[in-house]
This record gives sequence, structure tokens and C-alpha cells, in this order.
Amino acid sequence: MNTEVFITCAVTGAGATTDKSAKVPVTPAEIAAACIEAAKAGAAIAHAHVRDPATGRGARDPALYREVVARVRDSGVDVVLNLTAGMGGDLVIGSAETPLPLNAEFTDMVGAEERLAHVTELLPEICTIDCGTMNFAEGDYVMTNTPSTLRAMAKRVQALGVRPEIEVFDTGHLVFAKQLVREGLIDDPVMIQLCMGIPYGAPDDLASLNAMVANIPAGWVYSAFSIGRMQLPYVAMAALAGGNVRVGLEDNIWLQKGVLASNGDLVERAVTILTAMNARVLGPAEVRERLKLQKRW
Repeated sequence: MNTEVFITCAVTGAGATTDKSAKVPVTPAEIAAACIEAAKAGAAIAHAHVRDPATGRGARDPALYREVVARVRDSGVDVVLNLTAGMGGDLVIGSAETPLPLNAEFTDMVGAEERLAHVTELLPEICTIDCGTMNFAEGDYVMTNTPSTLRAMAKRVQALGVRPEIEVFDTGHLVFAKQLVREGLIDDPVMIQLCMGIPYGAPDDLASLNAMVANIPAGWVYSAFSIGRMQLPYVAMAALAGGNVRVGLEDNIWLQKGVLASNGDLVERAVTILTAMNARVLGPAEVRERLKLQKRW
């Protein structure tokens, strides 16, 4: 068991959750406020996507990230910012019988440099790299991250001095993460996020979690989470498996049956679970030291 645990709060994501809960932040002001709320509740790291304020759909406009980051930094609240670099790898085929042309409304495929434009400009302490390609949930959507794209992104992030959080959705993604380390494209300490229970990646049962953890090299820092109703049980499971914790409205909008959560609610519940297990929740300064992060503000 890990007795010194840090909490990441993934405050909004890019999924179609805004019509299910009014508590999911959409505008840059709302997303920044959610990061601050999560930090005050006990999260050391705030993981942020941005959304188009007009439609609520996931976006990657650097101007939106710029406002989020400025608001968080100007707040005086200390939190490690972790910006997604997952947007720009969305491929949606036309249909099962007519895959081409691609679905132009929902396909968003750009190069490695453009996917990292906001990271290059804003230099967060952490950014994510989704370490593989996967059929993601239902329909014709493929989360697309080719080996050459991932190598280019890892090399660029390394040159910027930003710590990559390697998002692992299945066992093959972990294999490629090890390859990036062997090629010298990921520096120590290696930071891994095990993303469990997402169709059609690794399921969130205990055996699958243990199998993933057993294949993480010694010395790597890892967290684990599950989506939906298993998010809060995974707070305990992740700590028991030796890892750290992620909660937040990106992955789950419920505090309990029938009760919609805020990001602060989910972080507070995670703190309660961890302290009841006699684990100490780490603050942002301790996480910076542990992960050798470069704070630039």
C-alpha cells in the first residue's frame, strides 16, 4: 500500500457530460475555478481540458488554455497544472460500410507540434501523452496516437522541460511507454496514469489492475482511476495497489446514487477515504519535489 498519496483532479474532460450535469465546467473561467476548488479540497494536481464555450464540446484552442492558466496562476492558490495534449488525435470513420470519407464534423487530426501548441506557450509543469491508439467507447471513434506521433510529442515535451504523464489505457500502451523510456525520450521519474474501465481498454476489475501494476517498472510513479461508479472505490484500490489517485468530473459526475458531484466534492471524498486508510495526502510542494517538476510561476 502507498501511505503517501497525491490526488489528481481531472476537472472537465472532453466527453458529452455537460448535458448530464450543470456542474461540469465549460468556460475558461469555470474550468479555472474548478481547478482552484479542487486544490482547496486537497488535490495537488489539476488536470485540465478546455471546451468550446459556445457548444460545450472539447477544444484545443491555445487562447482557451491561456485564460485557464492565467486565472489559476493569478488566484494565488498553489496547484500543479497538468494540461491535456490528447486533443487532435480524434478519428471518426464515415460508417461501418463506408469508412471514407471520414466524419468531418467530429474528426480532428493534427500534427504533433500543433497538439502541443498550448504546452509550448504556457509551459505547464505536466502534460499528458495518451500512449496508444484504441477503439474508444461506442460508434466509429478511434483515439489515434501512432508511434511516430508519440515519439515526436515525447521528444518535444522533453525539450520543453515539461513532465509527461503517460496515459495508459491497456497493456500494449504500457509496453510502448517502456519503449519510449528505452529510447531516452522520457526522463526519470517516469509518471504513469492507469486509465481503467474505459471501453474498450483495460477493464476495471481487480485482476486487470493488478496485472497492469505488476508490469510497471520499479521507480516509476503511477496513479490509477476508473470511470463512472467505480471512481471512488478506485481511490482505495489505487492506494492499496501502491499508486496515487485521480478523481474528477472528467471521469464521473456522481458523488453517490442520485447526487451530482462537484470536483471539490469528489476530492473531499477521496481525502476522507485515504485518511481513513491512514494514508497521508501530499500537497503540491511535495509532489513537485517527488516528480522533479519545474515550477515557472
